[in-house]
This record gives sequence, structure tokens and C-alpha cells, in this order.
Amino acid sequence: MEEPQAGCQPAVDAVQEKFREEHHSQVDIEHALVQDDPREWRKARKYIVVVMICAAALIAGLTCNLYTPALAEMKADLHATSGQVSLTLSLFILIQGGAPIFWSSVSEIRGRKASHTLALVYIVSISLCCLGSVVSACSKTIKVLIGMRCLQAAGSSAVVSIGAATLADLFEPVERGTMMGVYLCAPLLGPSIGPILGGILTQAFDWRATFWLLAIFTGLCSLSFIFFTDTFRQERSLTYQSVLKRLKLQEEKHAVTAKDAVSSNVAVAQGASGREVVEGEVKSETSSVDTKIADLEAQKGQVAGLEPVKQAKVTLRDMNPVGPMIYVLRRKNNVVIILASALLFAFEFSITYTASLTLANEYHYDALKIGLVLLAFGIGMLLGSLLGGRYSDHVLAKLKAKNGGISAPEMRLQSTMFAMLLFPPFVVGYGWVCEEHVHIAAVCVILFFAGFFAICIYSSTLAYIVDANTGRSSSAVACNSSLRGLAGFIATEIAVPLQNALGDGGLYSMWAGLMLVSETLILLVWWKGGRWREASSERSSAKI
Repeated sequence: MEEPQAGCQPAVDAVQEKFREEHHSQVDIEHALVQDDPREWRKARKYIVVVMICAAALIAGLTCNLYTPALAEMKADLHATSGQVSLTLSLFILIQGGAPIFWSSVSEIRGRKASHTLALVYIVSISLCCLGSVVSACSKTIKVLIGMRCLQAAGSSAVVSIGAATLADLFEPVERGTMMGVYLCAPLLGPSIGPILGGILTQAFDWRATFWLLAIFTGLCSLSFIFFTDTFRQERSLTYQSVLKRLKLQEEKHAVTAKDAVSSNVAVAQGASGREVVEGEVKSETSSVDTKIADLEAQKGQVAGLEPVKQAKVTLRDMNPVGPMIYVLRRKNNVVIILASALLFAFEFSITYTASLTLANEYHYDALKIGLVLLAFGIGMLLGSLLGGRYSDHVLAKLKAKNGGISAPEMRLQSTMFAMLLFPPFVVGYGWVCEEHVHIAAVCVILFFAGFFAICIYSSTLAYIVDANTGRSSSAVACNSSLRGLAGFIATEIAVPLQNALGDGGLYSMWAGLMLVSETLILLVWWKGGRWREASSERSSAKI
């Protein structure tokens, strides 16, 4: 009995080794064959999806900034303290950053739309934001308002991470920079037009009107996603593939257990005929080898995307957000680029928050004038997002052509070099212009260029995060959102104490130093990110 087993096992091992080698070298989950490939859709169809995603992405910025001109009136009406009012903003930023981890883990398994009778990520999340807006508009106490702001944050956060992943489903890497630039324009419109629109609504009606507008807008966005065509394909999701792998291992374990039980029964029943048993087991082992070879070849075809992925029953364990987070943060290039992105995001929140205080206290501007000045920063970010994204694609395409048609995510980061050179001087300049109370025109010009260069850099880092995490783009962007939300929360909480202690000049000299740290991290990823990714891939492959 031992000899047939020894002779058959090497054949199985050889096939398994061949499968591993071909799997590591050939599988490209980014381009796995799928039915109704979203990247093959007509341009008009793609752009309709982009418009829907951008409209939903606008919710995050508007929800955060629309009510800020009404803070004083809201504080008086609800008899709230300054600390309670600040919580409506800082907790919003924190939760809006952390909640995408949950939404992305669900989307990686179940898909990113409502399918007929089952409302999923987009509709559920936006509906939660709509509900939070309605209750906020009817709030009688500050505690209820704080709770509903948390609900708004959780609901508005889904599109922050999943929207970028949806664009990755639709467009090839060489097009993503431009599309990311367009996508980022939407949440940036919130800080740009939110204070102005909020000021107009507050003066015409009251602070509750800002939340009623949000309720109407989010309700319309939620309804629009009923007609949304899903772009998610499970064949291109590493999370779903890991579920299939786990189920396959369980099936194989049960099959082996059943086979051992049958073999034991046959051996007992035929114990008197030793020769019959030996011949039977030789045939069984030969058949087993053929079966394993066939199974491995079939598995190879499925992994390569040559056949539709089979459906699997998904459990809460599979939608656990911790696993995808660990996978993303285990990669050194992800950790470094996410830290750089978080610092940039924190700066953007700090400058808009402290600028409002400076313009009110030092320049004696009302809410509407403050909104008009901050519009310069918002317009700079809008143009930087559009032009920076297009330039990022141009640089990537150029470097790809020089490299024989082969691209790497790190190539995109080269487009940030010019912006990184000019960005810190404008950060320092803003601080000292405000410190010396220079004419408001100078403040507007510097705010414009600070916003322009900040988002040029940030949009490229976001596109890199998507490109470098094929199959887990939602989870990667969610990790980025979580850390940047924490950074924004901290920046908002410490901004006023630092501004009072250091002045605008000292505060933004400090921020210029932090921006240099952020740029150094980006350069580090540009230089060593490729090797880090390869090392991480080799470690992951060794576990297969």
C-alpha cells in the first residue's frame, strides 16, 4: 500500500508547484475577464455614473461646511456651549473618516449598489445621511443635534472611499488621474460654496434651513441610485477571492475526511483479500491524482478570470473590516503614502478653520464675506484637482511609453514634483501675511495657490493608493479616509490653541515644516515603493 502512494504523490506535488508558479506570474486581477466589463461600456454610460458619484461625493463637503455660518444662531437657539458646538464639527470629521472602513468591507463582498429589492451601500448610506439631516433640522436640543451629526457623518462617508473604487472599476490606470481630479472636485465644492450658501439660507430663513436643504439633496441622490448600474465585479476583488479560497479549503477538508472514512470501511470489509485491497487502492490513488490535476487546472482558469466566479454565501466574518485594513497597512508603501495624505488633509482643514477666525477677528468680516474669501481657496483646489489629475495621467502615459508599455503606480507620483517645490513657501506666506494684516487681496491670492498646489499633490497620492492596491481599492481608500479623518479631527481640535499661542505666522511656519515631512514621505514612496510592493507580494505569494 505504501508504494503506490509514494509513486503518485510527486505527480500531485509537481502539478501544485506548476500552478503556483503560473499563478504568481500570470494572474492580473486588475484585468480578470468578467461579464459586462464596465471598462468596455460606452463613454456616455461611464460619464453618467461619474456624474452620479460626483453628486453623491458633494454630500460630504456640504454636510460638513453648509451650517458653519449659522453656528452663532444655532448656539443661541439651542442654548449650547462653545464646546458642544465644536463637537458638531470635530466628531463629524472623525466619524466621516472612520466609517468608510465598514462601508468598503461590505462593498468588497456584496457589491456597490442596490440590486432590485436589496438596498446596499450607496442607497443605505445616503439614506442615513438624509435621515440625520431631517432630524437635525427638527432638533430641539444640542445633544440630539450632535447625535444626528454623527449619523450624517457615517452616511455621507461611504462615497468618500467607495466612489474612488467605482471609478477604478470604470477606467484604466492611465485614465484614473483625470477622473480622480473630476471626482475630487465634488467634495471640494462643499468647502467652496458651503459657507456662502449657508450664509444666504441663514439670513433668509434660519439655521434649520441648511439642514432641510441637505435633506432634500441627499434624498434626491439616494433615489437616483435606484437606477445605478453596478460596476463592481467579484472576480476583481481580492476580498471575495479570499472567501472562495476559504470555502474551497473547507470543502477539501470535508472531502478528505469522507474519503478516509470510506477507505477505512472498505479495508475492514475486504481485509481477507489483501490483493484486492491493494489493487483497489492503486486505482483509487491514480484516479485521485487525475482528479487533483483536473481540479488544479480548473482552479487556474477561474483565478485567471476565464470563467465567471461562483457565488458563495458571505458571512459577517467575511465582512469584518479588520482583515482588509491589516492587509492594506501591512504594506510599507501604503503606510507611508497614507501618512503623507493625512498630513495634507489635516492642513486643508486647519487653514479653512483658522482663516474663518482670522477674518472675523482681525479683518472684522461677517459670515458672507468670510465665505467669499474662502472661495479663493476652494477655486484653487478645484482647478488644482482638474489640472493636476490630467497632468498626472499625462506623466504616467509618458513614462509608460518610455518603459516599453509597462507602468508602475509610482510613476504617477513624479507629477507632484513641481507642486511640492512651490507648496511650502505659500504655506509660510499665508501665515505671515495674516500675521501682519496685509491687504485682503494678498490673502486671497495666497489662499488660491495654497489650495491649488495642495490638491495637486493630494489627488496624485489618492490615485496612487487606488493603483497600488488592485483588488482592494475600496479598503485602501477607506484606510486613507480613516487616518486622514483622525488627522483632521486632531488638527481642528488643536488649531485654535496653537493659533492663540503662536499666531498665524508661527502656526503656518509649523505647518510648512509638516508639509515638508509629507513631501519627503511621497518622495520615499516614489523612490522605494516599487521594491516594497514586490517584497509584500512575494510574502503574500509564499503563503499560497
